[in-house]
Amino acid sequence: MKIFTNRKIKSLFLGILLCVMIFTLISTLSAAFEVRNAACYIISSGLCMAAAILTLCYGYFREQHKIMEYAISQITEYISGNKDITIECNDEGELYRLFHEVNCLVAILNAHAENEKSVKKFLQNTISDISHQLKTPIAALNIYNGIIQGEAKELPNIQEFSRLSEQELDRIETLVQNLLKITKLDAGTIILEKSLENVSELAENVKQHFLFRAEQEGKTICLSGSKAITFSCDRNWILEAIGNLVKNALDHTEKGGLLCIKWQTFASVVQITVEDNGSGIYPEDLYHIFKRFYRSRFSKDTQGIGLGLPLTKAIVEAHNGTIGVDSTLGQGTTFTMNFLIPTKL
Repeated sequence: MKIFTNRKIKSLFLGILLCVMIFTLISTLSAAFEVRNAACYIISSGLCMAAAILTLCYGYFREQHKIMEYAISQITEYISGNKDITIECNDEGELYRLFHEVNCLVAILNAHAENEKSVKKFLQNTISDISHQLKTPIAALNIYNGIIQGEAKELPNIQEFSRLSEQELDRIETLVQNLLKITKLDAGTIILEKSLENVSELAENVKQHFLFRAEQEGKTICLSGSKAITFSCDRNWILEAIGNLVKNALDHTEKGGLLCIKWQTFASVVQITVEDNGSGIYPEDLYHIFKRFYRSRFSKDTQGIGLGLPLTKAIVEAHNGTIGVDSTLGQGTTFTMNFLIPTKL
């Protein structure tokens, strides 16, 4: 039987068998020679046998418990991030076969992780190279476009075409920058430089950045929240995340619309929301809006490249936060970001 390939199990069964044989021998001799008080000897030997068997079982299961606790601690350490753990399996038996399979699984997972890391690094480098190569022609096209606008002041058609050309060049430049940022986040090559930031100041910074556009489009940006709330974050990346949500709200809000940046704190969470009373999101799109390059079939007239929201999600998750959306068609949309506040236990 395979169960007896483990020497410890074999030793346990041999020990139990030896105790039973000794008890049987004592009982047989006591009965055969009609020893005085034979019943007492048999009962005593039976109790001794039971005590010996219990001692053997306790010792065996105690050792098995230690082995399992060690294996669990190694697996827990692996889950915590130590990729170099192994479980000793230098014995025979089913349990050690299981440990061997766990070690094989760890090796396979490590190999997959290294391969995925290499692929992400290659992708990041490739897109970075492409982005840098695109910057020069885009800059040149912007210069040429500016020259055309200056030379065609009295030609309204050319002025209009050059204005549209400038918009498309801006879109291309935004796409290139967002691609570069999101691939860096994916590859894990960005180290977040966290510091304690005031949420009110972050929101005010975003508002000032979009204030001119909002005024030009006849829209209002409001702020709501305590000026005392702070949390640890990378300032530039969080400004990027909130800014993307505000830009998205402006894109989908009509003239006279209102969008509001709100923040509040709970026991262990800082929550930042961006609300608008714009067109809302179609229910069929809600589950897809964080996908890269996703474009709703209902948004043909809205400019966008489909990377703003995925980039925001990547930034929030890099801060160990979560982001969600709630929207009612024709009434508005609310994006909610939640960031955990580290607590000392």
